[in-house]
Amino acid sequence: MKTITAEGDEGVVKVRWALASLSLSMLMPSLDTSIANAALPIMAQAFNAGFQTVQWIVLAYLLSITTLIVSVGRLGDVIGRRRLLLAGILLFTVASALCGIAPTLWFLIAARAAQGLGAAVMMALTLASVSETVPRENTGSTMGLLGTMSAIGTTLDPTLGGLLSAGFGWRVIFLVNVPLGILNFLLAYLYRPVDRQKSKADEASFDKTGMVVLTSTVVAYTLAMTIGRGKFGELNIDLLLAAVCGVAIFVRVEANAAFPLIQLAMFRSPALSASLAMSALVSTVMMSTLVVGPFYLSRALGLDAALVGLVLSVGPLVAALTGVPAGGIVDRFGTQRMTIFGLIGIAIGCLLLSIVPATFGVFGYIAPIVCITASYALFQAANNTAVMTNVDADQRGVISGMLSLSRNLGLITGASVMGAVFALATATTDITTARPEDVAAGMRMTFAVAEILMVVGLAIAMDAYRRQGRNSLRI
Repeated sequence: MKTITAEGDEGVVKVRWALASLSLSMLMPSLDTSIANAALPIMAQAFNAGFQTVQWIVLAYLLSITTLIVSVGRLGDVIGRRRLLLAGILLFTVASALCGIAPTLWFLIAARAAQGLGAAVMMALTLASVSETVPRENTGSTMGLLGTMSAIGTTLDPTLGGLLSAGFGWRVIFLVNVPLGILNFLLAYLYRPVDRQKSKADEASFDKTGMVVLTSTVVAYTLAMTIGRGKFGELNIDLLLAAVCGVAIFVRVEANAAFPLIQLAMFRSPALSASLAMSALVSTVMMSTLVVGPFYLSRALGLDAALVGLVLSVGPLVAALTGVPAGGIVDRFGTQRMTIFGLIGIAIGCLLLSIVPATFGVFGYIAPIVCITASYALFQAANNTAVMTNVDADQRGVISGMLSLSRNLGLITGASVMGAVFALATATTDITTARPEDVAAGMRMTFAVAEILMVVGLAIAMDAYRRQGRNSLRI
């Protein structure tokens, strides 16, 4: 595959425009993750539907990304990442337009699922394309830039969704993607490096059976964690058991496949296995801030809705501001040390939240959150760089997809499990009517559990790096 370098003015221009395309490919899926949340009441009224039904507008998008991201990453390795990335951008753009003109609710939900598939392609292949877009010594900075774009999308989407839907109607929140998608498609077409020629044998090597089994397994797990809004019933248990069986079947299928979707031997690498485990643990903890934060700020500290939204935006804003500097730090000081420093910073923030009294007010909440989110930006840049820098070219897509999958599964698990911990710790059946002191106690208990998870993450990191030594990761 042709590599773009920064030699000469023309090379610099190509790299910059290629980075602009990668940035848009990270921003657009992040922006649409929860942009529809603020407009759900409006859409429920427009389609005369209940809340449980319109929630599928959000769930269909997230489910599509989570279940397909590994498969599309591997498909990019097989048929060519540029070709599939262009198709993903086009699909996302067309699906966004269809969302904007959807005549019925179920048409909208189907279009959101298609939009999620396009988003999965962009998210998986963006990270996979870094090594062939920028010089090796700039990988950390680029990972930091992509982390910043993701954080910007997360920061903007609730506010932007609310403003657009209130001022122009809910359809505009989807139609705004169309010009961005067209621009991104043109940049990717003009400046992304051309794929090497693939043979028919290469294209026939895609593991369709493995894809079906993995997708079904992830669907079962995701639904087990999301159906019932955190209350585990018989259906949740059945789905969880189906997911466990699916893992066993997937391992058997991949062990016997001539061209496996995921090479099981790669998990023998302590660095890769540790990176995926740490990514899932950190994402679980980060979701705790989104689950607990609104209730703590409103119920325990007595803030109104506007102030709650303002305080909650601090975390994503810090992540957006620290992403690029964090990447530069990783390039300078190395991935191993910065991964550990990032985990330590998150652990310190969780510890502070687990002991802070409500009398410390908003500052007592914001200061630890700043510590957690800045450290998260450092961890993400270091962890992603450690995994993606030395991966073989024909495995970058699937490894990138696995990183994204571990993150999404962590977020889904955090929403369910950490939400259950918070509800249990408040000792009430209705969190919306819980006493302020009970909510504060629930918040402290939740982050005490998060602190334990970060200690486990640090132990995993130290053990992996002890066994790995100074050897580079090779997949």
